[in-house]
Amino acid sequence: MNDKKTINTHTPLLTNIRNLLIQGRKNTVQAVNSIMVQTYWEIGRLIVEDEQHGDNRAKFGKRVLQTLSPELTKEFGKGFDTSNLRYMRKFYLTFPIRDAVRHELSWTHYRTLLKLKNELARQWYIDEAITQSWSARALERQISTLYYERLLSTQGKQQSIYPVLAEGKQKTTELATSVKDYLRDPYIFDFLGLPSSILQENKLEQTLIENLKEFLLELGKGFAFVERQQRISTNDGDFYIDLVFYNFHLKCFLLIDLKMHKLTHQDVGQMDMYVRMYEEKKRRHDDNPTIGLILCTEKNHTVAKYSILNESKQLFASKYMLELPSEKELILQLEKERQKLFE
Repeated sequence: MNDKKTINTHTPLLTNIRNLLIQGRKNTVQAVNSIMVQTYWEIGRLIVEDEQHGDNRAKFGKRVLQTLSPELTKEFGKGFDTSNLRYMRKFYLTFPIRDAVRHELSWTHYRTLLKLKNELARQWYIDEAITQSWSARALERQISTLYYERLLSTQGKQQSIYPVLAEGKQKTTELATSVKDYLRDPYIFDFLGLPSSILQENKLEQTLIENLKEFLLELGKGFAFVERQQRISTNDGDFYIDLVFYNFHLKCFLLIDLKMHKLTHQDVGQMDMYVRMYEEKKRRHDDNPTIGLILCTEKNHTVAKYSILNESKQLFASKYMLELPSEKELILQLEKERQKLFE
């Protein structure tokens, strides 16, 4: 007879210890990252201050880095090549006030941020990376797809994004203002790995669900997946909505209709019907008005201007792209969309 008692591996004590260790490891990583960032800032400061004593700063600075790199690498290992030392120098020059350096971001985050020339964009990405807990890889992806610029393009003009976001956070009845803060045009679905010649909507829909984490990152903050092909029943039959999400900041449902063609007035009418049905049959009393987003391969300026899409506070249309265009191509497209808004 075995007198040994079975040990419960799910006791409160064990759970508490596990949570403590996990949090401790997390804090240790954050502390190491913070110390590394502060150290690299100090190295950048020393390099800049040393440069100021040279007659020809450009040549002198280059020569100093070439001298420092092998010596530091020999003693401290990797991480001190001339490229990284240049980033440290630029780090100090970009953030000359030490207290302005955020401890929540790693050195890899900052290296990516230093590539940005637009100061407003850089500060916006810093705030979003911290608020949304973006990894360094996620931050790099958002910057490479011009996430900030695409968000600005939904406002229809070049301006600081802060007044827009601040207004969107206020509890106002003008949902359109806050909704535009959370939508962008175009959406980039390069993470799907699908060819541009894809013909079936259900294939696109299925692949988006299979890459839900990346899809949510592209949608933006506050979105949670609700259901695919959600059914709405009426006396005349059943209707199915491609994708349904809920945004916890806006406190409203987002209905998405995927189209494999250029936007048509039929698409707008269909989404308008979906939104109206959802308002009546699904929306709860404490939710804000439901919004509908038509994702199409190409916008139609005429339809956007002369249909209900033009004045509606609940209907929107955006282009999606399956391949990542070059930065130049994307900037040209955004500028073209802005110009159309003023025609």
